[in-house]
Amino acid sequence: MVKLVKATLNDIPQMQKMVVSEVKDGVILERSEDEVATNIRSYILAKIENELVGYVALHIHSPRLAEIRSLIVSSEHRGKSIGKKMVESALVEAKKLGVGEEVLVLTYLPEFFIKMNFIEIAKETIPEHKIWTDCIKCIHFPICNEISLVYKIAG
Repeated sequence: MVKLVKATLNDIPQMQKMVVSEVKDGVILERSEDEVATNIRSYILAKIENELVGYVALHIHSPRLAEIRSLIVSSEHRGKSIGKKMVESALVEAKKLGVGEEVLVLTYLPEFFIKMNFIEIAKETIPEHKIWTDCIKCIHFPICNEISLVYKIAG
């Protein structure tokens, strides 16, 4: 059974190890151990017994905008709704924190998020501070083929 827990600093080595191939392939943006540590409160882990099988981050950009980042599920555990559970948990957290309008995601798998009521938007509508702080670190920048979607927070 999958258990969702908040990450701790002790989880960082396992988290970094889990994304090595996805970072190399440009599917997930590389984040240094220090960057993960700085944002450790943002991460939700999926564990089966004591094994890390996935994680996601909820990054807050502003009082009106948050972002789903770094969603990963280990290859042997994909197709078991673990990613969906983590995203749902992040959306609940966004609402509890008072995010006022939207949760953004940039992804190569838009169908996954569309099934969860995310709506595709034009990349040009993404706040500039998001583009300059994250996107310029991507191996695909400036030619990005990720799809941008938002989840509208119900008032």
